[in-house]
Amino acid sequence: MIKDEVIKIFKETNALLNGHFLLTSGKHSDTYFQCAKVLEHPNHTQNLLSEIVEYFKSYEIDVVIAPAMGGIIVGYEVARGLGKRFVFTERENGKMTLRRNFQIEKKSKVLVCEDVTTTGGSVFEVMEIVKNSEAKVVGVAMIVDRSNGKINFGVPTKSVLKLDVIAYEPADCPICKTEIPLVKPGSRSLK
Repeated sequence: MIKDEVIKIFKETNALLNGHFLLTSGKHSDTYFQCAKVLEHPNHTQNLLSEIVEYFKSYEIDVVIAPAMGGIIVGYEVARGLGKRFVFTERENGKMTLRRNFQIEKKSKVLVCEDVTTTGGSVFEVMEIVKNSEAKVVGVAMIVDRSNGKINFGVPTKSVLKLDVIAYEPADCPICKTEIPLVKPGSRSLK
């Protein structure tokens, strides 16, 4: 898909928001990608994620893993498309972990999936879980890379959409000087 087609899908599903947003990274931005609004449409989900499936279909992958909440549908659809097993991580007491008796076998080859990355924090946490399981991350995939490819995961990485969306440190945020209220639309609360 070309960039304009992906952005059109985000706009049509009210998933591309403008305002004053508190991101999971703690940074502020005037642009927010609410992938859940796109992912509630199975046809859009399949169309967007078929690019990731196509990119990684020649890789040796044993399992696909994603962080809850945002990455679950992404990871599941990619795993379905690749015909691979899927597991997800969750936060327990603020720490990313495998729960529900999910296991990653030693020496497994693992693809990490996410919906949106800004700093890559959740992906790096999932990668650490894979490493601690004595398995190997062979790739990272996401729908939206807000860093425009500036994050280096050290493995092949595929995004459906790359954009350089400005994210401000809270102390440097010019939007805070306006009357636009700060909102946190995502699934993860900050402490």
